[in-house]
Parts: sequence; structure tokens; C-alpha cells
Amino acid sequence: MPGHFCYLRASVKIWFITGTDTGAGKTVLTSLLARYLFVHGLRVAALKPICSGGRDDARRLYNAIDGSLTMDEINPWHFQAAIAPILAARREKKSVSRQAVQTHIQNWGGKSDAVLVEGAGGLLSPLGVNFNSRDLIADLKATPIIVAPDKLGVVNQLLLTLEALPAKLAARARIVLISPATPDTATGSNAGLLAESFPAKQTFTLPWLGKTFSPEEVVQRPDIRQILQRLLEM
Repeated sequence: MPGHFCYLRASVKIWFITGTDTGAGKTVLTSLLARYLFVHGLRVAALKPICSGGRDDARRLYNAIDGSLTMDEINPWHFQAAIAPILAARREKKSVSRQAVQTHIQNWGGKSDAVLVEGAGGLLSPLGVNFNSRDLIADLKATPIIVAPDKLGVVNQLLLTLEALPAKLAARARIVLISPATPDTATGSNAGLLAESFPAKQTFTLPWLGKTFSPEEVVQRPDIRQILQRLLEM
């Protein structure tokens, strides 16, 4: 295993991948990070604790770590309706508690070298009974990674998301801008504008990888490997 990951052995790190909205690219990034750590020999817990409207995101994480966790370990709470998880759960007369989700994630911390947690929706989207991704990030003392499409209007969304985080968590957050399939007038300039309000060294950009892509193939690209390494080492 490369030396730059040795620190994970001594202290399991939890990264929480959230976004500015649904469809921001959370699963794209989580699957890449999971595969990158996995191929470096780490025991990776790539988790999507709560989802609604299908389990495609969880399945992508399952594939990224070669099925080393079961689908139910990755995604213990899943609901059929393609609406906010808390509403989908209510339709099925079920509920998800903050403590149960926190315990599930922490249990994997004791059996893993690294834990990746993918939220659902944006930072403040309700996940269960009186909790959201911000609550879980605070409970777990996780490092927040905010994913957003690199397009017009995203700087406002990112600054609002950072503002919603407790100051200590916002200070150590990372931002990942993902280029959209069709660039607009702001694509490529958002990182520079954001640097006027947020440390540039904590902002990363990823190219458009296509509607479907193989994490196994993408993490072999030198440019992608460098971005993921820098993101994880900070």
C-alpha cells in the first residue's frame, strides 16, 4: 500500500459526501473515491445508508468495491417511491432514526480503514425523523465533501451550503465541481470565483465522465488519480 494512506490505519477517517442538490454528482464521486481506496488495498466501507426510488446508487458503490460489502450493508434503508426519503418511508409506514443511521456508520468504522458516506439530496434535505445530512456530519465528526455541477449559479448554492455547516466543519470541507455534459458560460470559471470566499486548495474539479462510466477504468487515469489523492490527503 502506498505510504500516503498509512495514516488511515491509525485513525479511521469518515468522509461524508453531500451535494448542492439531487443529481449533483454525489454517486459519481463516491464511487470513484471508493474504487481508488479499494485498489490501494484499503478496507473501504462505501455506504449509502438511505435511498428512495431504487437502489442504483448503492449498486454502483457495491460494484466499486467488488462486492466486499453486501447491498444491505451499503444501503440498509431503501424505499420505493422516488421522492424525499422521509416521505417515501412514510408511505410505507416506516421511519428512520438519526441514532440508527449513526450507529450503522460507526459500526463500519470499527471494521474498515476508511468510511465513505453518501447522503441523499442536498445538505439540509430531510433524511429521517428530525435529521438531515448536516446532523450526521456533526454526529460523526466527518469531513464534508460538497459536490456540485460546474455551471451557472453554483457559487451561490455552494456558499449557502457552506454557510449552513457549523463553522468548524465548513473550515475543513472540500468542494468538488463536476463539469456538466453541456458546459455553459460559467463552466470553468466557478472555481476561481469561489476562491474569493473559500480556500482554493480545498476546491477540486472533475471533467465530465459520461452518463455511464467504469470507476475501474477512470481511476487509472493519471489526472483523476492525482485529483482523488489530493482530495483524500488534505
